[in-house]
Amino acid sequence: MKSFILIISILLFSAPIFAQNEGGLTLHNFAWGTSIDAFRARMGNPALVENSGGFQSLIYENVSWAGHRAFLIAYFSQSGLEGGMYYFNTIGLEDMMMCYDDVQKELVTYFGPTPPPPAGRYEKLLREMRAYESCWILPGGYIHLKVNTRTGDPVTLWISFPTLTAILDG
Repeated sequence: MKSFILIISILLFSAPIFAQNEGGLTLHNFAWGTSIDAFRARMGNPALVENSGGFQSLIYENVSWAGHRAFLIAYFSQSGLEGGMYYFNTIGLEDMMMCYDDVQKELVTYFGPTPPPPAGRYEKLLREMRAYESCWILPGGYIHLKVNTRTGDPVTLWISFPTLTAILDG
């Protein structure tokens, strides 16, 4: 009976923690919908600003994520922050794989192991190096981490919030 109560206690207390993590998706500690002005106030002036398809992109050089240097591109609509992408700066294959592993470990720690991807998205995004791609589909958005060592593509981390994810899904 004591072991049954212990199992029930673990389930009751661990489920809300995971649910809280799912809703806590951010981009560089900025929540979905953050205004471009609030983002710039904390991040400073971007290296580059681009406008395309109804989105404004702010590009920052030399940011850090999981202990690795990266470029950050943050995408904004009229509603605020919609998502973004990190392009990690790595030198050589070993550094590239260490970066991928470190970023993946951080994501797994926060969001848990990657679930099996749904039909459609998996085929669109995962082309060659399936062992080096991880996806999380969460109520608060979508995360995609990848690296392609064969072509030398950088380690990239894509984070999109619900509106941008819906646009990408068509």
